[in-house]
Amino acid sequence: MDHPLDTVFAALADPTRRAILAMLLEDDMAVTDVATPFAMSLAAISKHLQVLAEAGLISQEKRGRLRWCKLEPDALREASVWMQGFGQMEAIDLDAFERFLAAELAPDQDSGQYTGQDTGQETGQNTGQDTGQDNSQNTGQNTHQNSDG
Repeated sequence: MDHPLDTVFAALADPTRRAILAMLLEDDMAVTDVATPFAMSLAAISKHLQVLAEAGLISQEKRGRLRWCKLEPDALREASVWMQGFGQMEAIDLDAFERFLAAELAPDQDSGQYTGQDTGQETGQNTGQDTGQDNSQNTGQNTHQNSDG
């Protein structure tokens, strides 16, 4: 992988490694303690820890006979800054978008053809509520249909 962000996101892609990082948020841990809650071998946990260390997300040091793991929160800074760039986008008001589409795609009352013109009937109220009743007359107000296909 060429870019450090690629390595960080690849490390974060695995749920076991994310769980390990969550555990290390609490405190430094010995490798054997990290392995305890997982149903996998110590060798498999060591491989996960190696991936996290290569991404710079954790550091390891030997204390006595044990290897200890420590979270390196600064390693997430670049990834966090990159992701925050997407947070600058405005949220889409899906209700307003649905009303817009309904107005744009509403059939012309006289000809039954789509005109693509705004009807000017934006009231902000949802008059097409689905009551669960089967009405034999379709007034065209209920524009939201559920299709499973």
